[in-house]
Amino acid sequence: MASNIGMMDSAYFVGRNELLTWINKRLQLNLSRIEEAASGAVQCQMMDMTYPGVVPMHKVNFDAKTEYDMIQNYKVLQDVFNKLKIDKHVEVNRLVKGRPLDNLEFLQWLKRYCDSVNGGIMNENYNPLDRRVKGGKDRNSKGCQKSSKSLQSNNMHNSGDSVVLSKTSGPKPIKGSAVAGGTNSLLEIQSLSKEITDLKLSVDHLEKERDFYFAKLRDIELLCQATELEGIPMAIAVKKILYAADAKESALEEAQEYLYQAMNEEGETEPENEEAESQ
Repeated sequence: MASNIGMMDSAYFVGRNELLTWINKRLQLNLSRIEEAASGAVQCQMMDMTYPGVVPMHKVNFDAKTEYDMIQNYKVLQDVFNKLKIDKHVEVNRLVKGRPLDNLEFLQWLKRYCDSVNGGIMNENYNPLDRRVKGGKDRNSKGCQKSSKSLQSNNMHNSGDSVVLSKTSGPKPIKGSAVAGGTNSLLEIQSLSKEITDLKLSVDHLEKERDFYFAKLRDIELLCQATELEGIPMAIAVKKILYAADAKESALEEAQEYLYQAMNEEGETEPENEEAESQ
């Protein structure tokens, strides 16, 4: 089903407000922006609601703030896709950046997929709060066990005789090499900051270019859907390219073949009409 959802599918024209309402109502959340779902936890729980018991919720971190923690959530999601044989590649590196458009498109796809499985009907027996709490408890309990082991180890090292401080202990004077190292680090940070700024500008330019061409595709689609053009072979051929579901292969050959056959059929009917008129 996932491979049948093309870029020009109506799923990709669902608005932000509708998506946020869909998420908040089903998962009992209070998201106000699409970017708040960038951690991947929402997507994991939505799949858990669609396929109860398939998602290991104890591995999902709803408090993920760093990219590392977010990536772990998306690994869980990709494993679920693989288990369910869902042919959908997750652009993790783009999603964890929190960019609105990338996250919007992925959530649009997710809504379409979940609706195709359950017909858009919410699972009334699913308790999203309970599932999140259980997952959090399992994860926190593991963290507590690690912390307790660490405390026990520290206590064993500190027990017994009191620690005697060395006479030579204390702050050491800063040497010239350390100052030079700090200067080099500062220059490196400035260089990296400039590189990041340049990359952000490049990404912004690419996003604007993508939106520009996407708007053109949408205009072409609306034109082909016009009543007076809907049955014209050229319009049908163009829609075959627009609605092609498989991005790995071009639909150009199929559209050209259809157009060629349609033109031949028109060429055959014209002589018959002329012969009929002459009689």
